[in-house]
Amino acid sequence: MSDRFRWQLLDAGPLLLDAGGMFGLIPRVVWQKVVQVDDRHRVRLNHNCILLHHPLGPVVIETGTGDKLDAKNRDIFGLTDRSIIPAIEETGSKLTDVKHVIVTHLHFDHAGGLTRRSGTSAPLHGHNVELTFPSATIHAQQQEWNDAIANKSVMTRTYFRDHLDPIQDHLKLHNSPTPFARGEIPNRDELPKAKLEDRLTEVIAGVFVFNVPGHTWGQQAVMFKDDRNQTVVFTPDVMPTAWHVGSAYSLAYDVEPYMSMVSRHWFLREAAVRDWLLVLDHEPNTPTVRVREDGKGWFTLTPQPLA
Repeated sequence: MSDRFRWQLLDAGPLLLDAGGMFGLIPRVVWQKVVQVDDRHRVRLNHNCILLHHPLGPVVIETGTGDKLDAKNRDIFGLTDRSIIPAIEETGSKLTDVKHVIVTHLHFDHAGGLTRRSGTSAPLHGHNVELTFPSATIHAQQQEWNDAIANKSVMTRTYFRDHLDPIQDHLKLHNSPTPFARGEIPNRDELPKAKLEDRLTEVIAGVFVFNVPGHTWGQQAVMFKDDRNQTVVFTPDVMPTAWHVGSAYSLAYDVEPYMSMVSRHWFLREAAVRDWLLVLDHEPNTPTVRVREDGKGWFTLTPQPLA
């Protein structure tokens, strides 16, 4: 079986979020130099996903919000009719053909697309839903699932039962080693003691995940080699956009902003040293970037448009 995969970047539609939430403690006078907001103080983001052409069948990495939110919430989050569903169908693949789905974490804007509106299924939490990928095994971290079911989040509504309850019999949960021992508070520039290779979990042949805590405790990144021999890493909310490359640019939504900062440091260092091609989950412009040291103890991002 080949361990070099062809893949496609999927545009699963826009997402508008409050700029203050996206930039946490960073003052507006700083971020407004590079970020525009609308008349409701929202910044435009995107739902970026991947379709991986794997010998076992199509693999989807991340699913976005999906199509289930009501009119009020669609307006709040600036959603359109664009979702993971047409994004997949436009590639010539069928939703029923997808064999594996890997999500970085289970917040609605990353895993909501695991289920879709249905006119035939029984009502669940106010409306009818069905599995978007009925033939797929869904991969997440055990810690993330435990926290999602218990609704352990700084947001009151981000783990929605209408994308959690229907997938329970389709889950494969993983326990990737954490970069630091649970409960340990590392120094801000401290690196994990265990090598990355010892913290990887192979979820299907040639596709790996590793734990990147901070935004959630069970958040994971996804890694594979592509048919150009590039190491591609789908980057979760440790750095959702290119604007978030800075050390202190943690989200107000993070369960542990300090740990997000620590994770961002070692993650960017690995990306620079190993020349990863990063795919940023919410970047609205060019989602594919490479990381380089800036000569001042930190890192810069270089956009890498896909041919």
